[in-house]
Amino acid sequence: MLAIDGLHYAYGAVAALNGVSLSADPGVITCVMGRNGVGKTTLMRTVMGSYRATRGTVTLDGIDVTRLPAHARARAGLALVPQGREIFPKLTVADNLRIGLEARRDGRRTIPDDVFELFPVLRLFLKRMGGDLSGGQQQQLAIARALVGEPSVLLLDEPTEGIQPNVIHDIGVVLRRLAGERRMTIVLVEQYLDFVAEFGHRFAIMDRGQVAAAGDTSALTPALVDQHLRV
Repeated sequence: MLAIDGLHYAYGAVAALNGVSLSADPGVITCVMGRNGVGKTTLMRTVMGSYRATRGTVTLDGIDVTRLPAHARARAGLALVPQGREIFPKLTVADNLRIGLEARRDGRRTIPDDVFELFPVLRLFLKRMGGDLSGGQQQQLAIARALVGEPSVLLLDEPTEGIQPNVIHDIGVVLRRLAGERRMTIVLVEQYLDFVAEFGHRFAIMDRGQVAAAGDTSALTPALVDQHLRV
């Protein structure tokens, strides 16, 4: 379980997170939503430890990880698939995946076969440079790179951004499998309402650095969408 309590972060004098509290359970896909600039990406990076919170706590399975650096949080079971994917374009697919192995706690140095069951196309392109893949294939690689570290909590920042609809659906199916079969805790930033409705279990809408509304995705009413998400 991931628990975020009263999290604050500021860029200088500008508050990006202003007391965010959110919990995410095993086997549940929690979708973080909101207009541009409300702090969604900052939340993901602060939870991961790329940014240091000024106040508040991040707890993983009852253990406070707030002061741990990002690499220690990765070893504790957190993994982030960043916005824009951030794969290594000049490394092969295989080498990108091997980098993800650094987060494993068991010292394993071979790529698990189950990532190829989830993303079969990656097996075909192991020797191809990451930068030569399509946008959808790069997104699958970014998720697979996170998964080879065997995380218990998977954070994804806009995983459907800029990719074709059939790959969006495939990613949603994979996330549902991870939540259902592995009981993984999944938190993703997502703007695509149809994706949230089809694959999400819970939602949290952010506004001005806080969680303004939350609940089961079945409770994501047109009124909430108009109030917090329409531009």
